[in-house]
Amino acid sequence: MTKTINAYLPYSGYNHTSKTVSELRKSPLIKDIYLLGLGDVEQPLDGCKLLKVEDLYSSSTINLIKETADTPYTLLVIQDNPLEFGQYGIERFQLVAEDTGAGLVYSDYYEMKNDVRLTHPVIDYQIGSLRNDFDFGYLYFLNSALLKDALQDEEKKDYKFAGLYNLRLKISQSNPIIRIPEFLYTTIESDTRKSGEKMFDYVDPRNRSLQIEMEIACTYHLKKIGAYLEPKFEQIDIEDHKFEMEASVVIPVKNRAKTISDAVDSVLKQKTEYSFNLIVVDNYSTDGTTEILQSIAEKDKRLIHIIPDRKDLGIGGCWTTAIHHPKCGRFAIQLDSDDLYKDETTVQKVVDVFLKEKCAMVIGSYQMVNFKLEEIPPGLIDHKEWTPDNGRNNALRINGLGAPRAFYTPVLRKINVPNVSYGEDYALGLSISRKYQIGRIYEPIYLCRRWEDNTDASLDIVKMNSHNLYKDRLRSIEVLARQRKNAL
Repeated sequence: MTKTINAYLPYSGYNHTSKTVSELRKSPLIKDIYLLGLGDVEQPLDGCKLLKVEDLYSSSTINLIKETADTPYTLLVIQDNPLEFGQYGIERFQLVAEDTGAGLVYSDYYEMKNDVRLTHPVIDYQIGSLRNDFDFGYLYFLNSALLKDALQDEEKKDYKFAGLYNLRLKISQSNPIIRIPEFLYTTIESDTRKSGEKMFDYVDPRNRSLQIEMEIACTYHLKKIGAYLEPKFEQIDIEDHKFEMEASVVIPVKNRAKTISDAVDSVLKQKTEYSFNLIVVDNYSTDGTTEILQSIAEKDKRLIHIIPDRKDLGIGGCWTTAIHHPKCGRFAIQLDSDDLYKDETTVQKVVDVFLKEKCAMVIGSYQMVNFKLEEIPPGLIDHKEWTPDNGRNNALRINGLGAPRAFYTPVLRKINVPNVSYGEDYALGLSISRKYQIGRIYEPIYLCRRWEDNTDASLDIVKMNSHNLYKDRLRSIEVLARQRKNAL
């Protein structure tokens, strides 16, 4: 049988690498096995070839692979983890690659945790799968010719962190990226943190250099596929509509008796030069939240307590109910029922940005705190990657836009809010940024309270995949909309 695959895997001197090498050698398709030597590793394992690298995902490492890839296919392991292949698993990767002409093939896999084999499904790749943390699993199966062609592009950046990310973006421009919904290998779970701890990695200040490189690679990709938007924005006239109130804070809530009083209090103590109210859409709470709100509303008429007629509403549907209420103000400002405004100046600061910049949306910055309001890592989330010139392009790469979000109500009434309970704010940010500038506040004006009852504190893989698939779909819709906008 012709040997058609070269394999590349990280090597730091651990014993498990020899086991992975043994697994690879079981397949008659494997020609050469290259160890990507990290750190002080000097000696290869018997029968393997050693390539010394400084950074696993760098352009220099990808180029080393390109130079040594002398087989039709390249199997790249992207983390230093032990791998055990399923029955004819390697052969399955090659068959799908041959049949589809894919540039990159990946698959579902198993994870061993406490000696139990657990399924780890991944999600399908689509045109909007632009997150640099997209989960391909631990193995990339690449068409070697397409790998080399992708690196012939006129843009030759020397990336320290974004080399692999840049490669898969370029491959996607000409050939499909295919997921095999089969569990073709087994590994050991390497990141055991809860979902709520992982979700802020991309805004951790320690990762800033990495994020800058990822933005450069993604921006170039958007230009190549016709989805890049220049910093030219439509103007709005914020005096064009009459409102009884200048601003409304909107809180959708369901069963938050433990936190809703604090959230409401942080709004009602706001000091502003403008009139404002608070609209709380109570989505049929059953834990005492409704009674708490009724009690507060009796004492302070600024609180408008709504129980919607519909019973099929998610968070987005509650938002739409609020913004179409006749008492909704010119600007609608978000507050989650778990969270608080940092001090009594938050609403004023948001309105000031609207009036000064004539923008359709404003996004603030927030401080991560625990239930006792003590600061916790990663601390301040300011999304400084959202720059006036490139923020709306980079928004297609990152997984969130910050908080609090605030909207010019007439624009929001035209779009409405997707009736979902995850990603509705991200959908609005993408859609609005296609036409309008988004104002930013980089100082903390909001306290994001992390506790065990946060809806995203500890999600299983199925729920995480559902969330990521939805946001990728939003990005796909937006990429297509921007391509159409540019074409017209």
